[in-house]
Amino acid sequence: MIALVDYKAGNLTSVRKALGTLGAAFFTPESSAELEGVDGVIVPGVGHFSSTAHLDAGWRQAIEGRVLAGVPLLGICVGMQWLFEGSEESPDCPGLGVLPGHCTRLAGNQAAGVKVPHVGWNALVPPAGASSRLLAGVAPGAQVYFTHSYAGPVTNDCVAATTHGTETFSAAVERGKVFGVQFHPEKSSDVGLRILTNFLEVCR
Repeated sequence: MIALVDYKAGNLTSVRKALGTLGAAFFTPESSAELEGVDGVIVPGVGHFSSTAHLDAGWRQAIEGRVLAGVPLLGICVGMQWLFEGSEESPDCPGLGVLPGHCTRLAGNQAAGVKVPHVGWNALVPPAGASSRLLAGVAPGAQVYFTHSYAGPVTNDCVAATTHGTETFSAAVERGKVFGVQFHPEKSSDVGLRILTNFLEVCR
């Protein structure tokens, strides 16, 4: 059973539809106590990083507890950014901190037509020698759908990067059973469904 966490800023409808297409058993917990015993946790998200403040101490402790117990965790878009220590979009709002680093705003380049927010399809570029359970079977260069203004740094946890203008940032991260994607797999056609399938396989 997958817990799809709702902190009032997630694109739950599309994620629910994708999980339903894959035949996954999932629910949206009403309290952090309901995370006990789940097989996986998904934290989706769109909009402003400050929305993650709705994940208060009880939720944070419950999610951290699941991670420590070896339960897979997937963050999507702002949900991925929340896995880091924080974001300059809302400096007073801490991230979960299971990944080192802070998210920063994309600079863009109006003169060159590089707009922020970054909206559209971009290629996934794995670092040389990188291996990933989340991206198993996904060809290098596969296109996925992004819509965001802030992004996570390229660190040792990055399993795929992408570039907007001249800026390169983490498109997918992975550390143990903690996974994050800056793009929206639920809106990324067959590639996105494959990535969600891979996460569900880890949960099994």
